[in-house]
Amino acid sequence: MKNAHMGSAPAGPLPDAAGPGRVLTAMGRLEHAEALDGVAGSLRRAVRALPLGPCRDALHGRWLGHPLHPLLVQLPIGAWLSSAVLDLVPGARRPAALLVGLGLAGAAPAALAGWADWAELEKEQARVGLAHAALNTVAVSCYAGSLAMRLTGRRGRLLALAGLAGVSVSGALGGHLAYRQASGANHAEAVPRLVAPGWHAIGALAELPVGRPVRRLVDDVAVVVLRGTDDALHVLADHCSHLGGPLSEGEVTDGCVTCPWHGSVFRLTDGWNLKGPATAPQPAFDTRVTEGQIQVRVRVGTDHHA
Repeated sequence: MKNAHMGSAPAGPLPDAAGPGRVLTAMGRLEHAEALDGVAGSLRRAVRALPLGPCRDALHGRWLGHPLHPLLVQLPIGAWLSSAVLDLVPGARRPAALLVGLGLAGAAPAALAGWADWAELEKEQARVGLAHAALNTVAVSCYAGSLAMRLTGRRGRLLALAGLAGVSVSGALGGHLAYRQASGANHAEAVPRLVAPGWHAIGALAELPVGRPVRRLVDDVAVVVLRGTDDALHVLADHCSHLGGPLSEGEVTDGCVTCPWHGSVFRLTDGWNLKGPATAPQPAFDTRVTEGQIQVRVRVGTDHHA
């Protein structure tokens, strides 16, 4: 099952306890709100169809090593929170209005990066992300209205407070998406710690097909193994760093393997992610053949080059 690895909430209702229990119950219902799938599917196709070219990987944060969206949202949130404080200070109407406008300017690139990431999520994550985006849209509308009022000499504070409330709830949804559902996490990060140091046998060289990726286990950790025409061996962690897709089921071309789920491309020699949405490389393994048996160990201190 494609989603079996994901840490989403169970299908049944969570205990209706006070505090966190009620929050998780509401989040669980949102995760399983299949009624959102039609809208999500249409929006996903629209976002993927945008002619972003290399900018798409830049928006994912591949150059940064982790998603760019959480970094970009700091500007609008910080500006809007600061404007709320200045709204309480006598004589600070113009600086408050300036911060509202600054937040609106910063919201555009943050939203674009967020949509680029959202289009590559699984269904449960996409449902939460859709609600997150909807609340952000409401918040931006409120702040745009507030700025328009301020520019005509009116206060616009109530609209700004409504916008701050919307972006705050949206932030909680974003936190659930990032930390509870691990939407932006590196799903291969733990591999070097799960595999014991030293060499591990994974089978006979003669049993491996040439040019076709196969799945093997190292200390119960799945790896993808490729045997080249010259008997060169390449071994990477099998679960894609993006969302855990099985690289052993991916296509191998030009010395790279493509994740079958979302199209991330990894170089077989060192696991470097040449194309997103993955923002982190795959853990790579050293290999050797002893008496016809393949042995591997986690590669330490890999020097990646784009």
